[in-house]
Amino acid sequence: MKRALWILLAWFGLIFKGVAADNALQPVADVAATASKYKDKAVDFLILHGPALFGALVIMVIGFMAGSWVRKLVDVKLQKKSLEPPVRILIGRVIHIFIIGFSLTIALDTLGFKLTSLIAGISVAGVGIGFAMQGLLGNLFAGLLIIFTKPFRVGEYIEIVGVNGQVDAIELFSTVLIHGDKSRVIIPNKKIIGEILHNYGTIRQLDLSVGVAYGTNIPDTIALVRDILRENKRVLKDFTPGVGVTMLADSSISLSIKPWVSIQDFGAAGAEIYQELIQRFQSRKIEIPCPQREIRIVHSSNGAGTAKLGI
Repeated sequence: MKRALWILLAWFGLIFKGVAADNALQPVADVAATASKYKDKAVDFLILHGPALFGALVIMVIGFMAGSWVRKLVDVKLQKKSLEPPVRILIGRVIHIFIIGFSLTIALDTLGFKLTSLIAGISVAGVGIGFAMQGLLGNLFAGLLIIFTKPFRVGEYIEIVGVNGQVDAIELFSTVLIHGDKSRVIIPNKKIIGEILHNYGTIRQLDLSVGVAYGTNIPDTIALVRDILRENKRVLKDFTPGVGVTMLADSSISLSIKPWVSIQDFGAAGAEIYQELIQRFQSRKIEIPCPQREIRIVHSSNGAGTAKLGI
């Protein structure tokens, strides 16, 4: 009896193990079946659409290469026409984008997309994008206006919206100014349009001054200053510098010195001229007076010591 019971229990154990093994292998079998199904679909897709997909990819690669090549070729041709760099950059970018867009259209048509529905969808999306990018589009149109109307050019010195500097680049969305300390100021183009612009061009006028004593021979001193300006290599000789008396101060006669220099020499020229003025004045015994104060002590009639200060 016990032996029969043990045999029955062993038989049930074998059945349980077999069921458990089948249940454990079932997820593996399901995964394998799913992978096989997707593999078959991928193979079918490649067989049906592979040539079209390969053709579309080839068209896009050719479009990118052709766009870059045509852009460089157009830039070389426009350089011979003496066009402004921003205009050349704009024309090159427009041609590049047009070629890539044309290639994308052909590639989508090769893949079987309905271009009518695609264009309608792009138009609807474009309206929403336009509202979301009003500031960016404003800078773009302002940049195009600056490029074609040319209120200033690259290399000129301008002052606008509280900043000033030499124009380093005119982009579609912003204008870059550079200072004498090599720092850069980036101005959105829509901030420039409609503002008062001071364009210095490529030259600037220094505004220097020096004081001499009242006993100085003014005509000889002015002639000496003009000699200094004539000998300085940074001072432009095409423009006559302004030199003359501008003010009769308390202890000196103020001479104004206004030579013209290029934008690049604006910072260094002033220091050189001042240094030469000091050296020449010292050698000619021309006095540069300091402010003076006269102190008078007034005694009262009874001998008490009251003091008054006078200037």
